[in-house]
Amino acid sequence: MTVTTLTSCEFDQDLAKAKRAADSGPVVITDRGRPAHVLLSIEAYCKLAGERRSLLDAMSMKGLSETDFDPPHIGPDIPSVELY
Repeated sequence: MTVTTLTSCEFDQDLAKAKRAADSGPVVITDRGRPAHVLLSIEAYCKLAGERRSLLDAMSMKGLSETDFDPPHIGPDIPSVELY
C-alpha cells in the first residue's frame, strides 16, 4: 500500500491525480503543512468501515454466481441441542 501526500493546492489543481493515487492507497491532503484530510477508494473505505453486506448482495457479486454451493441437508438425523 502506497501512501501519497498532496497539498490542498495540488489536490485542487489535479483531482484526477489524487483519484488515481487513491487506487493504490490513502492520499493524505495537507493544509498549511499539516494533515487535514484523507482520500480513500470506496473499497478501502468499506473495508475500514467494516461495511456489512446482505447475503443476497454478497452472493450477487460478479464471479460468485458461478460458485457451486451445496449446503448439507439438515434433517431429523441431526441431534438437537438444548439452549439454556
